[in-house]
Amino acid sequence: MSHGSQRDVVADLVDIAARTVELARKAGAEVAEALVRDGSELTVKVRLGETELVKEAASRALGLRVFAHGRAAVTYTSDFGAAALASFARSTVELARLAEPDECNLPPAADELAQAPLPDLDLWDERTLAVDAAWAIREATRGEAAARAADARVTNSDGGTFSRTAGASAFATSAGFAGGYRGTYSALSVEPLAEDEGGKKRTGSYWTAARHLAELEDAEQVGLEATRRTLAKLGARKIDTCEAPVVFDPDAARGLLREFFGVTTGAAFYRKSSYLVGQEGQVVASPLLTIVDEPLLPRGPGSRPYDGDGLPSRRNVVVDAGRLTTVLCDLYSARKLGRRSTGSAARGVGGSPGPSASNLVLQPGTATREEIVRGAGRGLYVTELMGFGFNAVTGDFSRGASGFWIEGGELTYPVTEVTISANFADLWRNLDAVGCDVDRRSSLVCPTLRVARMMIAGR
Repeated sequence: MSHGSQRDVVADLVDIAARTVELARKAGAEVAEALVRDGSELTVKVRLGETELVKEAASRALGLRVFAHGRAAVTYTSDFGAAALASFARSTVELARLAEPDECNLPPAADELAQAPLPDLDLWDERTLAVDAAWAIREATRGEAAARAADARVTNSDGGTFSRTAGASAFATSAGFAGGYRGTYSALSVEPLAEDEGGKKRTGSYWTAARHLAELEDAEQVGLEATRRTLAKLGARKIDTCEAPVVFDPDAARGLLREFFGVTTGAAFYRKSSYLVGQEGQVVASPLLTIVDEPLLPRGPGSRPYDGDGLPSRRNVVVDAGRLTTVLCDLYSARKLGRRSTGSAARGVGGSPGPSASNLVLQPGTATREEIVRGAGRGLYVTELMGFGFNAVTGDFSRGASGFWIEGGELTYPVTEVTISANFADLWRNLDAVGCDVDRRSSLVCPTLRVARMMIAGR
């Protein structure tokens, strides 16, 4: 990616997108949209103090969607030469003329598009561009070394990994929108291994991530926390099958939120692949549950000033105190459902838009993690979900899990090889505690959660 100023890089991509749109119009497109992305990434991995991986890559690609005679086509290219773009535009228009018509696959109206100036969401950190392989290796090494030195029971390691990305995106349409933005993101993870009874190996991990480099946790602290989590798993045992309260730590709760998002999109609704179809406006969860999609959060991992259709990003309350209030729609799914877009489209360079969350935030409560665990009395504290076991149509949910047994309101011993299950509708209705410990490292933002009862299958 170019190391010029943010304004210069974005302006260059906007110009390329706008020129490609004009080429498509000259080739016969009634409407054209161009998306251009330019980015670089660096990943290093250190294992047992030795550099195991250094991967650096850069990419630049352009996607074009054209509409002609009620038909549409999407193509992409990485050849930005003038002659190549002209040929690319002509070929895309020819493909559109061969496509099947779809009355819902139409471009946005001009008055729906985002308008300048776009909001500045502080997604770019100039310091991130200065991160080179040598610096990243030092940070990964510091993190892993701290993890290995923290306790003699740490006998091996799956390594320390540092990654950073920097990229810019621009979008232009023949209806008059042209804009772009740039963002950075860095992450460090450490994964030590410890020997358990019977020769079993236990592994735990911890990670930090942020848009701005200065907001990353110190590498040594990441390593120490990774070791603490690994050692806590030693002596893990099975438990008897029972029904009991289940507490999800923020990492595990994020998996629940991801599944819930999947059944609250316009695509799931028009395909009737969601157990929530027909329940808009109804109570579908505990009054403790409020979920908001927040695309305009400053420095948010999923923040964006406009969506994949070129519409302005906006805040959407998906669930309000247990009531399903909004189904997240791009333009296409909105038209299939006879409604308006919620500004929730995302698209890849080579694909059509589809509904997507930005920063999906499960709103925090007031209870601390300790209070939630204490209130469970006797049950399971889940730190990790494994496998795939969710039926979006019926709501049946069953996942492998590991964590800690709660006895007398306290975490006692580590638990492994259990399966937790419930119908998703019941799971969310039985939500009886929401923590204040919001985890903002990813675009799925969750605190600690407690479900009053779930089936726990053990021995």
